[in-house]
Amino acid sequence: MEPHAFRHLPELQGRLTPPQASGLRLTDEVLAAWDAQARQQGLSADWRLPDDVVERSRQAVLAQSEGCDLWVFAYGSLMWNPAIHFDEVRRARLADHARRFALATTIGRGTPDSPGLVLTLQRGVGDCEGLAFRIPQALLERESRMLWRREMIHGSYCPGFQPLHTPQGGVRALVLSANTAHPLHRGGLSLDDTAAIIASAQGSVGSNRDYLDQLACQLDLLGIRDDYVRCLAARVRAHTARRRTGVVK
Repeated sequence: MEPHAFRHLPELQGRLTPPQASGLRLTDEVLAAWDAQARQQGLSADWRLPDDVVERSRQAVLAQSEGCDLWVFAYGSLMWNPAIHFDEVRRARLADHARRFALATTIGRGTPDSPGLVLTLQRGVGDCEGLAFRIPQALLERESRMLWRREMIHGSYCPGFQPLHTPQGGVRALVLSANTAHPLHRGGLSLDDTAAIIASAQGSVGSNRDYLDQLACQLDLLGIRDDYVRCLAARVRAHTARRRTGVVK
């Protein structure tokens, strides 16, 4: 990641995981390791979508990109671990959407016996603030493949283009919103139930709580206030404290 990529947000330089150090850059080798882990955990062979299905999705969506650079909206782990090469990053805001921990995960931040929760984007009152990364057209083929393997591994998101507001002007960006019809979608969880899951789940990538803490840290760094994330983090801390003292409620 070259320094010029951070010209709008110099505070992010050195605060993002480099692509070559990211365990979420799903090269053939990394994906094979994930498959082996899935087998060890007893997951079926169809734990992820077939490669050809993921590729058809990528080609269908990118056919709408008009052969230009690709902007990608980041609202979750992409904000600190994008695992892609990019030429520019900006603050960005998506209207009429909110981030929610409403997607179950059985391998990255959880297990089949104790699934964790990761973020989705759901339509709602208010706006979602995050980041927008620009992948240059020359790198689009390679980097979009890495992005699709990571984000569309289960088909639990709906990829499409939506307008974003950035301080440098509006852009049309790839947005991965919730697939509410997916069997891993968990849209009806209360805040307390969500916090209880996040407080205890652990997967191959790390703990579910660490995911939440990294999100909160990145939002603080950028000066982004998200009351849902703040309230959830407080509930998770309370759940953790009760567990340590042996008090269960």
